[in-house]
Amino acid sequence: MYLTSALLLTGLAAASPLQNRQAAAVTSTSSVVATPTPIACPSNSTTTVSISPEIIQQIMPTSNSCDPAQSLPEDCRTAEQAAPFISKSSEGLTPAEIAGTLALMGLESADLKFKHNVFPGRPGQGTAGMLMPNFVGEYATSVFGTEAVAEKGGDVAAILEMVVVDEHNFGSVRWFYESKCDAGVKEQLKKGTDEGFKAYMGCVGVDGGNADRLAYWERAKTAFKL
Repeated sequence: MYLTSALLLTGLAAASPLQNRQAAAVTSTSSVVATPTPIACPSNSTTTVSISPEIIQQIMPTSNSCDPAQSLPEDCRTAEQAAPFISKSSEGLTPAEIAGTLALMGLESADLKFKHNVFPGRPGQGTAGMLMPNFVGEYATSVFGTEAVAEKGGDVAAILEMVVVDEHNFGSVRWFYESKCDAGVKEQLKKGTDEGFKAYMGCVGVDGGNADRLAYWERAKTAFKL
């Protein structure tokens, strides 16, 4: 649906954080994640959910630390640090929607370790959702208004800095989902099914059948008992 402008696999995964470091960050962890009690809510319920660090870490296994060998230290946040902001940005979503958005966030940020694109180093691309610069501009405008963004004079790196503070960084994935995915996609994701997740990934413009994405989704389904 957004193959030329959304979070493309070639522009998001390939243009995401440095590939080798990202792979290491996602696949290696020095501690065992304790399995938290899954959140037992109907997948289409909008019951307020407080997302614990343990739930985040279950989905993003290496989010327990900010090892400088696997992250940009100034970008990285642990699950414990991110939990309050993720909880706030997820208010009003169903558990299935939260699971989907966290699965996307986990892959794109390499378990919360990056919020600036470092491979290939595209200026202006970033946030926890690794938004492309045009979407960063739209997101910043939704938060700060047209005038504030215009004051940056088209400097995409400066515009990105407006929204990578913790208060706004973790809301980028929710913003894209709410503003760019149509009602049909949202209804499918609310069902908490694999097909629903693939429809959401189609909205994002990436391959919903990608093994790495599905691994995040499987962990998210377990965490939210979908």
